[in-house]
Amino acid sequence: MDSQATIPSATVILPYVLRAKAGNHKSIMVAGSTIREIIDALDHDFPGLQFNLCYETGELRPFVNIFLDRENIRYLQGLETPVQMGATIHILQSVAGGCPDTLTAPAEPLRRKL
Repeated sequence: MDSQATIPSATVILPYVLRAKAGNHKSIMVAGSTIREIIDALDHDFPGLQFNLCYETGELRPFVNIFLDRENIRYLQGLETPVQMGATIHILQSVAGGCPDTLTAPAEPLRRKL
């Protein structure tokens, strides 16, 4: 009897900005026991993708949020969070900014004609 453990596979949903680096896939089936292993597997299949998610030290970049079955991994065990078979992982990148004109330009008063 084979006693090897099966490595769980999960569906990773990528944000639009990373899809070009992953062969234009919206979602990818990836095998790994932890979020860190999932990221390593993504980088193996799509070299350079890990750089967009983690620093060279291996820590998650602050503008990247990863959700495992709707739970932010930052509030679980971070990159060492275990992944169960059939899990869904969403990778989201924070979006910041805005239109400076709307923040600095004075609003025109509404004038009502009588």
